Amino acid sequence: MSVSISLIEQLAKHLMRPIDAATRHKARLHLLDWLACVAGARGSRFRSMSLRAYHGSEDWLGNVLEMDDVHREGRLHPGPVIWPAALSDADMDDVLNAAIIGYEAMISVGATFDNHHYAYWHPTCTAGVFGAAAAFMADAGPLDTNTLTQALTFAGTTTGGLWQTRHENDDAKQFHIARAIAGGSDAAGVALRGLRGPRFILEGPQGLYAATCRDPNPMVLTEQWRIHEVSFKPWAACRHAHPVIDCALELRAVGKLHPPFHVETYADAIAFCDKPDPASEQAAKFSLQHAVAVIAAGRNAAPADFTPDAIADLAPLRAQVTVKEAPEISARYPAHFGARLNGMELVDTRGDPERPVSESDIISKMRMLADWGGLDTGEADRATELALTGNDGGAIGKMLDRWLA
Repeated sequence: MSVSISLIEQLAKHLMRPIDAATRHKARLHLLDWLACVAGARGSRFRSMSLRAYHGSEDWLGNVLEMDDVHREGRLHPGPVIWPAALSDADMDDVLNAAIIGYEAMISVGATFDNHHYAYWHPTCTAGVFGAAAAFMADAGPLDTNTLTQALTFAGTTTGGLWQTRHENDDAKQFHIARAIAGGSDAAGVALRGLRGPRFILEGPQGLYAATCRDPNPMVLTEQWRIHEVSFKPWAACRHAHPVIDCALELRAVGKLHPPFHVETYADAIAFCDKPDPASEQAAKFSLQHAVAVIAAGRNAAPADFTPDAIADLAPLRAQVTVKEAPEISARYPAHFGARLNGMELVDTRGDPERPVSESDIISKMRMLADWGGLDTGEADRATELALTGNDGGAIGKMLDRWLA
C-alpha cells in the first residue's frame, strides 16, 4: 500500500505543537551562545568583507571560531543557521518560538542522514536549509501546516554543501551556512506566495535520500523539543577534537598529562581531525594532535591557542601524539562522542546534555569571546541581558548592527 503522507508533511504537523516556557529558556541560552560566537569572530576577515548584500555578516560569523552548538546524532551545528533566520523585530517569545521550531526541523531531518551522507555532505547545510525555512516561516506569522510543508519541500529540493571544503584552505564552510540561511529564506518566500514543492523530497525515488544516503535513519518525532538534545562547545576546536581535549584536561588536573600521548577515539574523529602538522588556524582546530598539545602546554583551547604562533610553538608536543581508532568508541558514536588518552576514557564530553555546562559558563564564554573580538565588558553584559531576560528581538538586531558596522 502506498504511503499518502510524506515525511515532510509529518514533520510540518509535528512543528505546530505548543512550546513551553522551559524550552524557551533553553533557547535563550543557545541565543547567548550564538551571540558569543559572533562577538568572538568580529576580528575575522569575514567581518571586513562586503557580505551584507548576501544576507548579513552574522550569517557568516557564527561558525568561524568552531565554538557553535552541536547536535551529536545529526552531526550538525544548528545555532549559526537558525538564529540569523529567527531574529526579527518581534516580541522575544516569538523569536524564541521561531528558533525552537527551526532547531526541531533541522535536527529531525539531519538525524535521518546516514554515514554515507556525512562522508560527503555537510549536514549543517543539507539539513540547515530545512531549519532556516521553518524558522523564517514561524517568524513570518501564524503557521499553517500546508504552507509550512511547501516551504520545507522547497528547502529540500535545492539543498547542498560538499565536504571537499575540508581538504582545501577555502571559505566554503562559512558559505554553506550563509547559503542554508538564504535558501531557507527563499523557500519560505515562495511558499508564502502559494507555490508548491515536491512533498516526497526526502524519501521519493529521486529525492534527497536516494541522492545522498545509502541507509537513512527513521525520522524520529520526539515529544520533547529537540533543542534540549543540543550540546554547547566550551573549546575553540572542531567538536570531534573536544573528547580528547576533555580527557587531557582531566589528566592535567591530577598531574598525569605526560608525553608520549596516545589518543584512541572514533573513526570520524580521525577522518576529520588526524592532522599532525596543521598549517593554518582552521587546520589546527581540526587537529587531534594540536588539541592534545594545547592542553599539555598548559593552555585552555581558547581562540588564541590555534593561531599561527601557537601552531609553531606547539610543534614539539604535537610530534609526541599518536592517534588510532578504538572500535568500541566508534560503536557508541554518534550518540556519544568519546575518547581515550593515555588510559583516561570519557564517554561523553563537557557541554553534552549528560555533562552540561551551566548558565554562568555560557555567560563566561560570552565575556571571553567578546574580549577576543574587541568588545568591552559592557557589550558582553548587554548581550547577556538581552538574550537571557530581554523581550525585544529588535534590540538584539540593533546590537549586532553596532558590532558588525
